Amino acid sequence: MYLINLNSIWFLIVGVLFTGYAMLDGFDLGVGVLHLLVKKDEHRRIMLNAIGPVWDGNEVWLVVGGGSLLAAFPEAYATVFSGFYLPFIFLLFTLILRAVAIEFRSKEVWPWWRQLWDIAFSLGSILSAFIIGVAMGNVVQGVPLDEHFELSDRTFNLLNPYALLMGVTTVFLFAMHGAIYVLLKTEGELQAIIRGWIPYLIGLFLAFYAIFNLYTLVHVPYVWSTALARPEVFVIAILGMLVLLNVPRSIYQGREFIAFLSSCAGMAFMMATFGFTYYPNMVLSSPNVDNSLTIYNAASTQKTLGILLIIAGIGVPLVLSYTISIYYIFRGKVKTLHY
Repeated sequence: MYLINLNSIWFLIVGVLFTGYAMLDGFDLGVGVLHLLVKKDEHRRIMLNAIGPVWDGNEVWLVVGGGSLLAAFPEAYATVFSGFYLPFIFLLFTLILRAVAIEFRSKEVWPWWRQLWDIAFSLGSILSAFIIGVAMGNVVQGVPLDEHFELSDRTFNLLNPYALLMGVTTVFLFAMHGAIYVLLKTEGELQAIIRGWIPYLIGLFLAFYAIFNLYTLVHVPYVWSTALARPEVFVIAILGMLVLLNVPRSIYQGREFIAFLSSCAGMAFMMATFGFTYYPNMVLSSPNVDNSLTIYNAASTQKTLGILLIIAGIGVPLVLSYTISIYYIFRGKVKTLHY
């Protein structure tokens, strides 16, 4: 069922890279989602300080993942980025907006100035998370590809109920993930406020996640039929749910780091569920499944995949080492910096 070849290895590598992006940039997007809910300027500054040393490094995983997709599966990259051109341009704009907001917020002490960039940071984070979810929702349900593997649909049609539901679910997922990270990195009054939010955020995410899964089983027959043929999909999905349920338990026990690791693992299991369900498809075509892009018809040549694997064997450990070192250096609780 799962062939061990260069195409499959690169399917796994691309999946791991995008999973890394979801886990890492997911929490700092989540911090942005929650940013306006705290009222004190000091608390907002602490939240920004919590992600300040790592947020730009987190986005490296998106760049590396996108570059790997382009190099290993150029046909899939071309189809997705041309078909989703306007949403991805808007995503790029929102990511730039939040980056500028982080850098500009503390350049002046005027309250209206900081409020302006607080709104920009939060709005950019919410829209970024939402667009990522909408794009993923369209990939999950399948998009109409023609015989030339081109997306024969309009941008407006990508905003369908299924994709919108996944967009909202993703916002709540990242908000929950970000709240757990802030809980881990703060103390005192702000930590107490965030601790009070987390049960509601977990409840909202789990509710939307359950509705989304039920909708998927009804709306995307391919998922149900494939899952029945691959029992491991159910095992991975159940493990993911159990890991997520460990989040409130760990928080109740005061083990914030375990809660954060559980949240990361839950996201990894969700991505793994998607990967095991859709393998060997890269972009599922609906309703004509025969036009789908797979790890074979979307891939570069075997020689290219082999050379790329050597490069990845050198580059990915470097990115991973950089990420680990940054998190180690900036471990511990954050404090307020005075501007």
